[in-house]
Formats: sequence, structure tokens, C-alpha cells
Amino acid sequence: MNERIAVIGAGAWGTALAVLLAHAGKTVTLWARDAERADIMRVTRHNIRLPSATLPPSLGITAQIPPADIYLVAVPMQHLRAMLPRLPGDAPLVLCCKGLESASLLLAPEIAAPRPAAMLTGPNFAHEIAALLPAAAVLATADPALRTRLITALKTGTLRLYGSADSLGAALGGAAKNVIAIASGVVMGAGLGENARAALITRGIAEISRLAAALGGKAETISGLSGLGDLLLTCTGPGSRNFSLGFALGRGERLEDILARRTTVTEGITTAPALLARAETAGVDMPITAAVAQLLAGATIAQTMAALMGRALRDE
Repeated sequence: MNERIAVIGAGAWGTALAVLLAHAGKTVTLWARDAERADIMRVTRHNIRLPSATLPPSLGITAQIPPADIYLVAVPMQHLRAMLPRLPGDAPLVLCCKGLESASLLLAPEIAAPRPAAMLTGPNFAHEIAALLPAAAVLATADPALRTRLITALKTGTLRLYGSADSLGAALGGAAKNVIAIASGVVMGAGLGENARAALITRGIAEISRLAAALGGKAETISGLSGLGDLLLTCTGPGSRNFSLGFALGRGERLEDILARRTTVTEGITTAPALLARAETAGVDMPITAAVAQLLAGATIAQTMAALMGRALRDE
């Protein structure tokens, strides 16, 4: 059955998913919040959020919530809760946003509950997905029948989907990697070296795994595509918004100046303090996350590096 798919959110990631699925012969509609922007995309077949991609003729574009059998929700994390009541309650959701809600400290699957939903996450740059380059991602939900249905509906020749029952762990990996990517960018922008970056990524996996287990997810999930895979991509790729922001911070630029040049959301900025607060509530030590939160709040690189290097010695 060719299920009707609606992608909610016409940012770079939502647009890339819509382009990918339309090229694969799926019945897809892309929803944009702004009617004028939707009209422009419909006529020009381009989206300024993803200028390298051409929108296929078969891809529907609308500013009205379309009827669908499956909704891929790709709005910014802080807008997820407000969007959910607008989507028909009998259609399953595929959550494509990464981060924590600042006010509640909840992850996307926790906000969507008890609606049927799955988390889609992994090491995926939007422009490469839209260009139909090979990639892999995780589709996570505890419901095995829903997992099978969604993977069948969304699989394509260039995006390989792996199932997981751990939606919370997958969501946490996708959120926390943005924080570690900022730290990785700072390391490289400040010229602290590849040794430091490798150590930071490795210890980042360790602290995210601790939190995953404490929240009821699986530590091993963080060693998969939604954790390690996404970390490798965003901590080493200059195309990562979070890495590039950290790189600019590492070179001594002010956060306000960096953000003034940007038109897209850098999720790690809001995720860092929220993730740290969630970890503290759970009694989990996350020193790298704490360092990023301090940097974003105005601490110097020298201060945060001294705090990290001066921690009490311990076994790995």
C-alpha cells in the first residue's frame, strides 16, 4: 500500500526528507508554516532552506495541514508540543526533531506520548539526503508492528533504516550529540588538537550512555547510529551547524555575533542547559555538557578547559 506521507516542517531537514521520499515514488506532501513561502516553493521548485535541492514535480507543497496516513514531524524542537494538536490523532507520527523541550526538559517521544510515534534519527546531513547519497538512520519505537509498518513505508534505495525498540535512547543520542558537536568545534577552533577532539568524543559517548540508562533507555543505543554515528558526523563535519558554531566560539567570536549571521536553528544552544538540568535531576554527571553550557553562558575557554582537566582522576 502506498501510504500518504506528510512532512510537517519545511526547514532543511524536512525538505530533504520530502525530496528523498518523493524521488522514491512515495505520495508526499510538504507542509510549510508560511503560505507565501509555500507558494514560492510551489512555483520555483526550490526552498531557500535547502538551495542545493530541486523539489520533484510529484511533491505536493501546502500551508494547510494535509490529510495523511503518516506524519513526519520536522519542526524545531521547541515548537513540537504546539504542533501536535494540529495533526489528526489516528495517524502515527515519525518524530524528526532533535533536542529537549526547554520548559519541561522532555525528549520528543515523551512529549508525543501516548500517541503512536517513532523517532527517526541518525548521522544524516540534509543536503546529502536530498542529493540521494547513501545513508542510514534509526527508526525507533517500542511497538514492533508500528516499527515494521513505518520502515516499510519510508524505506528508499538510498536511506537504509534500522529498527530499534529504544525510542528514548535514540532521541537522547540525537539531542546530546549537538552539545558534544559544539564542544568539538570549540576544540578545533581554539587549536587544541585532534587528540583533544578524539578524547572529547569518546568521553561524550560515555556521559550520554550514563544518562540513557538512568532515564530508562539502553546504554548500548548510544553506541549505534543515533549516538556514535551521529557524533562522528557532527563532531567532524564542517557542514554541522553545531560544530561550526563551536568552531567560531573557539576562534574567539561572540555568541551574539555568530547567531546574528544565522537564519537556521542551532539546536545545541537550547539543548545544552536543558540536558544538563535533566542530568542533574537524574543524578548523572555530564562534565562535557556542563562545560558547553558554561561556555554558552559566557565562561572562557581557558576556564572550562581547566575545569575539565582538573577533575578528580578515575578509572575509565
